[in-house]
Amino acid sequence: MKKIKHVKWLLLTSAVGLAIGSTYVINNEDPSVSAELEDVPVEIKNEPSQIVQLEVPGEEALDHLLELGIDLTHRATMHDGVYEVDAVVTDSEIEKLAQYDITVKDTLINEDMWQERVDERMQTLETQSEIEAEDEELQFLRANFFTNQSETFLYLEVKSSAGELAGTSLAADWNGNDTPISLNRKSDFGEYLYHYLSMPIDDVPENVTVTSNHGSEVTMDVTEWLGEDKPGNPKKHYATEFVDHYMDPHELNERMEQLGEEFPDLVEVVEMPHKTNGYRRHAQATLGTTANSAVVVTSNDWGHEGGNDLAIELTADENASDLQVTVQGDNITVQLETDENGDVVSSAQDVINALNNEAGDLVTASTYRGYPGTGTAQPTSADLTDGLSAPEHISSEPQTVKALRIGKHRDGSKPGVLGYAQEHAREWVTPLVTIETAERLLRNYAHDGDTKQLVNNLDIFLVPSVNPDGATYSFYDYNWQRKNMTNHCPEELSDFGARHYWGVDLNRNHSVGSVHDGYIGASTNCTSAVYAGPEEHSEPESQNLVWLADEFDNIDFAMNIHSYGGYFMWSPGAYDENREPLPRPTAGEESFYWAASNHILNKIKEHRGTVILPSRTGPIPDVLYSAGGNSADYLWYEKDIYTWNFEVGADLWNDEEQRWQPVGFQPPYEEGHEEAMEFANGLIGLFEVAYQHSKDNQPPKSEINPGKGKHDGPVELEFETSEPATIYYTLDGSRPTFESNILQLNGTREPAETLTIDETTTVKWFAVDPAGNVEKNYTPTDNGQNYNKATIQIKK
Repeated sequence: MKKIKHVKWLLLTSAVGLAIGSTYVINNEDPSVSAELEDVPVEIKNEPSQIVQLEVPGEEALDHLLELGIDLTHRATMHDGVYEVDAVVTDSEIEKLAQYDITVKDTLINEDMWQERVDERMQTLETQSEIEAEDEELQFLRANFFTNQSETFLYLEVKSSAGELAGTSLAADWNGNDTPISLNRKSDFGEYLYHYLSMPIDDVPENVTVTSNHGSEVTMDVTEWLGEDKPGNPKKHYATEFVDHYMDPHELNERMEQLGEEFPDLVEVVEMPHKTNGYRRHAQATLGTTANSAVVVTSNDWGHEGGNDLAIELTADENASDLQVTVQGDNITVQLETDENGDVVSSAQDVINALNNEAGDLVTASTYRGYPGTGTAQPTSADLTDGLSAPEHISSEPQTVKALRIGKHRDGSKPGVLGYAQEHAREWVTPLVTIETAERLLRNYAHDGDTKQLVNNLDIFLVPSVNPDGATYSFYDYNWQRKNMTNHCPEELSDFGARHYWGVDLNRNHSVGSVHDGYIGASTNCTSAVYAGPEEHSEPESQNLVWLADEFDNIDFAMNIHSYGGYFMWSPGAYDENREPLPRPTAGEESFYWAASNHILNKIKEHRGTVILPSRTGPIPDVLYSAGGNSADYLWYEKDIYTWNFEVGADLWNDEEQRWQPVGFQPPYEEGHEEAMEFANGLIGLFEVAYQHSKDNQPPKSEINPGKGKHDGPVELEFETSEPATIYYTLDGSRPTFESNILQLNGTREPAETLTIDETTTVKWFAVDPAGNVEKNYTPTDNGQNYNKATIQIKK
């Protein structure tokens, strides 16, 4: 038996930490489970098999599982003494395992599901076989260099029309390299995106040639990513460095109020209507050492309102006694029933019933995590506690989430810009970005012309902490807290040991691309780190963001500030199980996102040379992953607000080790300070984009290439615009309107589509820039005729 246990431990220890996303959560303090099992052999029959997740109640049961020769896969986890093991079993094996209280928690794959996967694989193979490698086309998407702090890098993106074939490989050559360098293949959720290369270089090449193993070749000139720093003298008398430590929500509120009092002509504090649920919990204790005999006790009052004063004791008399409950003030005593030998005979469920009947005005008692409570209760005692450790000056009550509204004219007449931070509690740097930005705007207003221009002509909203309850919990109780503090879990997952896993991910709680509508990247499991909540907009914190967008409909731009990783992204932010994303921006809107991003990222770079990598810039699914129900998607799709996502804290290049190193959610403050400084630059860059956008009253110009005239055969028609602009067009001779076709993107990370004209066609179109200026001042809603038109004649 010793040898079996040693093998068992090797099998399981590597996976012990993986059960957070499962039905039960990990807590090393939780009691283990013991069970008395009979040694019943399991006969293996020749019958259909399936892969299931078994729940094994303790080591003895696991020993039986191993001894019986069940076919185990490599996945196993352990929590609270309970093992979850994936296994290949038959129906008769499942019946016999049940004799040891080993039950099926979930069926992972049965034969029907297996056949579906086989069919899916074959369909994929058939699709790939239709791709003709000999007709492959290569398209250069990016050929950039950049200098990031101490090193110069080359970055390439190339897309192959045969990229879906796993055997397609690309290699890059420049300056006559003897050995071409292979590109990496990037795909996500089954979809091929592109091939890429990122590496440090000594000399910047003039151009790069990429060759496919199928024989195709493409060459592109290398240009600088983000461009050169603008010439001219740096600003004089421009004050920065207004934050010097990580700030909890209480400090953030104090700083906001201070700024409101100091600059009443330029700023006001906006109080949002939906109060949080508070930095508070009921006091609890778990009495007992085994799951089936444990009693969970929860105070009816919040911990800070008296629950923390309660104490409970389970005692046993050596003489025969009945089960009794005595309440004296804040002390609850349970006299367990004993037999004539003085042995306890009260079960956990007996104690629970007695407590709920006799002490129900103080506490509620329940079994531990859904166990029946048939085990014998054990004499013990405990003081109830809510487990919260914040200092006394931190309020436990529901909080009013606040925003700073900065502007000389705060009456809705100026374009609005929103920056909001700390949806995720553990992201301590992000509030500093907003506070540093606010201080810069207010303290440089009097003597810096550029700052005055922004404050005079914009309506700026800054929310330092969307999630003050969760942030407080992160600072004082559990620093990895991601969610808010609202517990939506059922009773069986609401004992004290589960407390770190409660809460809702506020950046998954919105109504666009939600997991509740079938989108990927969130969970309906209440203990998951990306729990989306019981329903869309269930949380007051997300309701506050909706309120801001509704109340101040002049907001045109927004920045959702997160950490870490150094990403700069925009919508769409979610896709479904078929990797079908939310509607992508039009080609013109996407062009504006890129152009504005170029300016913002250059501002970030100015501080210490940090470059947000081109591979981490773009629509969310193209550079990261699906994030179903995120707030930026809500603002973009529901409110028509251009919204970006900062992920502050770009990786740092380790020159000695020649690799990128992550900085974490809560880096040493020296690094956190630098991140706050550079991304405050970026946030001000967004304000500059908004200001220039507000000044734009110049209609765009557009043309087609090739232009009107005769052509010997079909042509690929391209639209060219003088600035980022959306093209509305018709090919059937009708007058173009806002209901006409819109020029879209050609594909992931690709430019605008081209139109194939293979017969004589009159193209009619007009362009609209992001500021709403229509080309030639054409009015599509009237009967105007001053749109563009051109006839493309195709010879037959």
